[in-house]
Amino acid sequence: MNTVLEWGTVSGASLIGMVLSLILSIGLPIVLLILVKIKLNAKLTSFVIGCATFIVFALMLEPLLHSVVLTATGTLLTDNVILYGLYGGLAAALFEETGRLIAMKFFMKDSLNKPNALMYGIGHGGIEAILLVGITYVSNLMTAVMINSGALQASVELVDAELRQTTFEQIKVLWELPSWQFYMAGVERLAALILQIALSVLVYKAVAKKNRTYWFIAFGIHFAVDFLTVVITGLGVPIWIVESVLLVAVAFVAYYAYQLYKKEETV
Repeated sequence: MNTVLEWGTVSGASLIGMVLSLILSIGLPIVLLILVKIKLNAKLTSFVIGCATFIVFALMLEPLLHSVVLTATGTLLTDNVILYGLYGGLAAALFEETGRLIAMKFFMKDSLNKPNALMYGIGHGGIEAILLVGITYVSNLMTAVMINSGALQASVELVDAELRQTTFEQIKVLWELPSWQFYMAGVERLAALILQIALSVLVYKAVAKKNRTYWFIAFGIHFAVDFLTVVITGLGVPIWIVESVLLVAVAFVAYYAYQLYKKEETV
């Protein structure tokens, strides 16, 4: 006997949250790309280098380390939120800030200036937002629209009972989750994008002035933000508090980077 699936509908507030998160994760990087290109005459290659650096160092090389370390340590790190936060923060800071340094020092050495440092940061943070949130939210929004129109229910009825149940379990979160949670992905991406741009300014300063101190500052900030995020999330702190703390921290970092940016003469 087939189980009757009790389909819900995705609320308007949830749909708006999905759209907002989609705008912040895909639309905002594109808008910033256009503005910095037009207003500051930055090179598009800097954006591409930023994208490529994130993909290579954060999505390809860093996971290799995780697979080795987490396999070797078993549950030692994953069962201890402090240790896991320390490891995760150190790994993220090491790979991304090293990647940023290599990109600016070797691949942007003939075009490294203030506008291109910003463009690099938009690429680094923009592709992160698009790949980690944007693509998912395109899918979520399309699925939600199909659910509300009844089109998805009709399609699912055509498959066997097991696959129908599996599909239902996977997508019912779209109407069961509180609407405000769909906004949080966009807020988190906004903070992360600002942070990536600010860190790019710091590493630019390190390369342009041949002063390693700024790279270590970028490393420390990256580590601290990731460590705190992992720990307070792991301790069960509500996500809206986590994102609020993240926004405040990023605001201070952004202000510091902005002051350095203003004082720096264009190379």
